[in-house]
Amino acid sequence: MAWDTLPSRDVIDRTVSALVEHGINASFVETGEAAREKVLAFIPEGDEVMNMTSMTLSALGLDKLILESGRYVATRNKFSKMDPKKDKLEMQRLGAAPPWSIGSAHAVTEDGSVMWASNTGSQLAAHASGAMKVLLVVGAHKIVKDRDEGFRRLYEWCLPHETERALKAYGPGTTTKVNKVLIINGEKIAGRITLILVNEVLGV
Repeated sequence: MAWDTLPSRDVIDRTVSALVEHGINASFVETGEAAREKVLAFIPEGDEVMNMTSMTLSALGLDKLILESGRYVATRNKFSKMDPKKDKLEMQRLGAAPPWSIGSAHAVTEDGSVMWASNTGSQLAAHASGAMKVLLVVGAHKIVKDRDEGFRRLYEWCLPHETERALKAYGPGTTTKVNKVLIINGEKIAGRITLILVNEVLGV
């Protein structure tokens, strides 16, 4: 099964409503450009932002903008000035509890859950509870019927694509696994998580 097909507007609307009911500030836009503009309008200039590794952010040019525009204080730029051995604990703290965490997700269920798979888990702590604000940009093709289908998407679709990406990026011998999984079924803190669904195939 291929999970790269956009669902009907009825499915999208039902998913947005379910996310909102679960405390996630969800909305829908038609294009990646509209999503990009919404992100730029949402995060105040000068705030500190941790951009998680994301093919969706890369497709929209948001990772490059966060790192290079000077519009925000990029957590990853702080990393580049630190010693991974000497400053490992501080780097973990910065990545796990940034003021803003921006990324995507691997699956969103019609009944309002958001799912991620990870090899290292480096992005999961911030999304789960560490970040003060979480902003997610998700292609609508990632909508699945329920968590069972979500798990199938993680293992049967996302993992092979991530393995292919990692091999190209890091060379032969690179391995990827679903070592850690995060599912957010709801958010208790009002306004903490914002999710923008986009009517385009963005990322895997």
